[in-house]
Parts: sequence; C-alpha cells; structure tokens
Amino acid sequence: MNALNIAELMHSLGLQARAASARMAAASAAEKAAALRHLAALLRGSVASLQADNAKDLARATGAGLAEPMVDRLELTPKIIETLAVGCEQLAVMPDIIGEVLGMKQQPSGIRVGQMRVPIGVFGMIFESRPNVTIEAASLSIKSGNAAILRGGSEAIESNKALARLVQQALVQAGLPPEAVQLVPTTDREAVGRLIAMPEHVDLIIPRGGKGLIERVSREAKVPVIKHLDGNCHTYVDDPCDLEMALAVTDNAKTQKYSPCNASESLLVARAVAGQFLPRIGALFAAKGVEMRCDPEAMELLRKVPGAQLKAATEQDWAEEYLAPVISVKVVAGLDEAIAHINRYSSHHTDAIVTRDHVHAQRFLREVDSASVLVNASTRFADGFEYGLGAEIGISTDKFHARGPVGLEGLTSLKWIVLGNGEVRG
Repeated sequence: MNALNIAELMHSLGLQARAASARMAAASAAEKAAALRHLAALLRGSVASLQADNAKDLARATGAGLAEPMVDRLELTPKIIETLAVGCEQLAVMPDIIGEVLGMKQQPSGIRVGQMRVPIGVFGMIFESRPNVTIEAASLSIKSGNAAILRGGSEAIESNKALARLVQQALVQAGLPPEAVQLVPTTDREAVGRLIAMPEHVDLIIPRGGKGLIERVSREAKVPVIKHLDGNCHTYVDDPCDLEMALAVTDNAKTQKYSPCNASESLLVARAVAGQFLPRIGALFAAKGVEMRCDPEAMELLRKVPGAQLKAATEQDWAEEYLAPVISVKVVAGLDEAIAHINRYSSHHTDAIVTRDHVHAQRFLREVDSASVLVNASTRFADGFEYGLGAEIGISTDKFHARGPVGLEGLTSLKWIVLGNGEVRG
C-alpha cells in the first residue's frame, strides 16, 4: 500500500471513528453492557476459528525465527480466550461512570457548579505482540463510551483481524455502530505515523509496547499521549522492619515474574538491617538464579552466600530496567538516602517500602515521586485489575490527566456544568 493510499485509509478511519464517538457518548449503560456480553459469547463460540487464524501468525513468527518467548506471547489458547470473555462480562456489570456528576456546589450568585464525567472521544492505541490487547482495549473503549482505532503488531495481524471482527459484530448486535472500534488493517509503519498526527480525528494516543515504539510515538505525535518508557521499580527495606515480611515482599516483587514493568529491578536496604537481611534474601535469589549487581557494601555482605551470582554495580545499573533475573542492590544510610536515590534513578513507575515505622511510611508515600507508591506490599500489585479498576489499558508515568494504571476513568474527562434558575451576572 503506497503512502497516498495509507493517508486515505487513515483519514477514512478517523472520520468514521469521530462519527461513531458521538453515538457511543450517548449510548446507555444497558447498550454498552449488551455489547460486552455479546462479545463474551462470540469469543466463547469462536475458539476454533480464532485458533485457526492465530495459527497463521504463529507459523509466520516461527518461520521468521522469532524468539520462543515472543512466539508464546502471540498464542491464543482456549484459556486466554476464556479469560478475555470473563473480562468482558466483568466490565459489563461494573457501574457506568459516564454522566456521573461530581462536586456540585451552590454559589453565592445562586448557580450550582459541578463537573460531569464524559468520554475522551476517540483514542488510538498502538500495541505489539499480544493479540489479547485487541479485546482488552475494545472492551474498555465500549464501556467508557469512546471510539477506538487500534493498530496491533504485524506479527499478530491475522489474530487481531479475527478478534476485531467479533468486536464489530457484538457492537452491531447491541445496536451500536461497528465503527466504534476499528482495526488498522495494514502492517505498514506509515499508518502509525498518520494515526498519531490526526488531531482532527483522534483525541488521545496510547502506545503499549517496547521502548522504541513509545519513544517514536512520544517524539512524533501531534496528539496527547499516555505512556511509560521504563519500569525501574524499587523495593526499600527500612529500619525498623519485619524481616520475614521484607523477605516475602522483596522475593515476590522480583521473582514472581521477571518480564512485567512492575517487577522490582532495584533493592535498597537500610544499613542497620542489611547484615541480617541481605544474606537471607541473597540465598533466596541465589536459589532462583537471580544475578545481584551490588555496591561495595552489599557485595561484602553477600560474598559468602553459597551460589550467589554477584557483579559490581555500575552507575547505569541504578537506572536499568532488566526484565530478567537480575537486580541491583545497594546499602543506604536510611530513609533520606533511599528517597533521594529513588527520585534520582527511578522511572517514576512503582516504588515500595517495607517498614514498621508509621512516620517513615507516610514520608515515603508523600516524598517518593512515582505513579504508584506502596507500603509493605509487593510492587507487582501495580496493576489495574489488582487496583480494582476491572481492567487497564496501560500504565502512565506522566503527571497530567492519568497517572499509574489507566482504567475506565483514565479514558474519560471532566467538563464543568452549571445549573441555574434564571440567574444573570451583575
């Protein structure tokens, strides 16, 4: 497809999305819930055909020499399809927040002033690998009364097309416009460039993928972007702390799963507890094959741990997102140094403290400048589902509009509303 045709395609998708967004903004809670329930039923009834289309992507990926973990991420198993169906049903029964009125207050003039929650309008989402994101994004778009233009990775094009057809079928069954969720049908990278530069059609862009994709979108977009670049998350073990709790929380934060953006990549330990804590967490990490990149003080305390994989930390290690069984380890004087280190090196995604000191906990919550800050809990909880959002469309480390896991509220805006009874301004 040449550049002229791609420009025409994206303009057409944008026009249709903008028209559909008006209908979606006015859609009733019952209509949106019906679309989600229809989608759940269609997913369950299409397992065989979805897997047939998915097999084409898997065969192409394997033939192209894609790494096995990446191929695994492409697969649509019956279990994954059922999880997507359940997610649609869960969203269907959640309260509808569109039209919610907040903070209505009487003013001295007699008018009442408040804010109403409304959809963003049209959002574009650009994502890689996992085809399940097509359903997650579509279902959140429907529930929040938006229209969406989705551009998935080229490696999952057949799976994404099959899933998008089901979404549009569900919308039609509910009496809603099928153009409310559209998939960009081409894998040409030029389509991304067009999508992120159509402010007349698109109100928001959400990139979900590798650092290269997000940096490109952030650099070239002419539309607001919700994004996070890195997940360099910290766990700080404070003095005083419950050592058993600290071991359990730190181990889970690092080793429960290595690839998510909310896994801890850096461990800070207060000097007063380091002698007791580090050899024990070091033994746990050694047993699981986790490499520790240490400052000199931590290195000395971990040196005698049997089987420990140790390396001297470099300056880069303090800011690194490993997404692997590797963690940086540093001994700090206490809370002040821990907060200063986190605010310097963190990607402002998620950071946690393990402590028995209430004042320390409150200071950490207030002073650590990150989207999610946790006390006595694993960083792995920084997730829309775990936060009770029902689902998430991504995680934002920006400070404007949405911060942290982005669920339904993150896909809405607030407008001011005024109720009067004939008042005029003097």
